[in-house]
Amino acid sequence: MNIESIVDFANSPAAAEHYRPAPEKILKGDPEQSVRNHYGSPCGQFNVGIWEGAIGQWTVNYTEHEYCEILQGVSVIRDAAGNAKTVRAGDRFVIPAGFSGTWEVLEACRKVYVIFEQAK
Repeated sequence: MNIESIVDFANSPAAAEHYRPAPEKILKGDPEQSVRNHYGSPCGQFNVGIWEGAIGQWTVNYTEHEYCEILQGVSVIRDAAGNAKTVRAGDRFVIPAGFSGTWEVLEACRKVYVIFEQAK
């Protein structure tokens, strides 16, 4: 490995992938999303990039551990029991594998994500 192995988000050639949650997962709005995966480990278990989401709400079921740093916007994450956590620009947190509930974007949201998918 050498210095060229370091991934600089500002110079990354990662193209944005645009998508929406599966229709059966959407609860409100039209939550169009995009992801730029700037780094994926050779084993496929570790990924890092930038995610953006439009206003809307959908169900989530995490099989991965995810570190998030909100860069812009406001979202509300709810667990299966309805308990809520509001996150906004500057917030940093981890969603552990096994979490299920909903993610709702109140103001267009942008975050850095670091994902570790456990081996099955």
